[in-house]
Amino acid sequence: MCRREEKPDGLFDYDSGMKDDELLEKLWEDENAPLTDSDIDDQNQYLLKQQQNFRIAADYVTSALVQFRDVKRVVLFGSVAKSLVKEIPRFRKYRREGIAVWHECKDVDLAVWVDDLSCLNELRKATSGALNKLLDEKNIGVAHHQVDIFIMEPGTDRHLGNLCRYGTCPKGKIDCNVPVCGEPPFLQQHENFILDPEALETGKYILLYER
Repeated sequence: MCRREEKPDGLFDYDSGMKDDELLEKLWEDENAPLTDSDIDDQNQYLLKQQQNFRIAADYVTSALVQFRDVKRVVLFGSVAKSLVKEIPRFRKYRREGIAVWHECKDVDLAVWVDDLSCLNELRKATSGALNKLLDEKNIGVAHHQVDIFIMEPGTDRHLGNLCRYGTCPKGKIDCNVPVCGEPPFLQQHENFILDPEALETGKYILLYER
């Protein structure tokens, strides 16, 4: 069986039978090899494709959520909703050489206005089902933890908390110890987190649905 080992900067290597010193030497050579134009182009194409896949995921999740009459509005915000800009990324080789590539989208941010918070568990299940459907139909894998759903209060636009991803509430995790987390069930609170109101200013989001 392959043994998966996490490497620096999120890289993974699969055991090919090499001795430890040989594996370390190969990793050192790969890490210090100069970047080519092809490497940079591949990285840029990957980052653009990642944003596109997240955008499709937002549509799939929205289609599932709006089946519930208590969902009044859904907007996409954050980096997936914007034109990407180039920047020096977190990847070590790019930082070392000062090479800018497209911004890396790490998750999908959806703001969802909900009338009745008693339906949150159903919304959680619908989100999970939408991502499974996306994988089945489009072969696009987006992990559940890569979709953040911000629950908003209709009329006031107040951020109430985030949709919890755990299958039970409370789950008994450290996250669950944040004051009023899970009140009501599946409404997650993050300690010391306040949603920046500028994130939902006109021009910074894409309206996906409004009832």
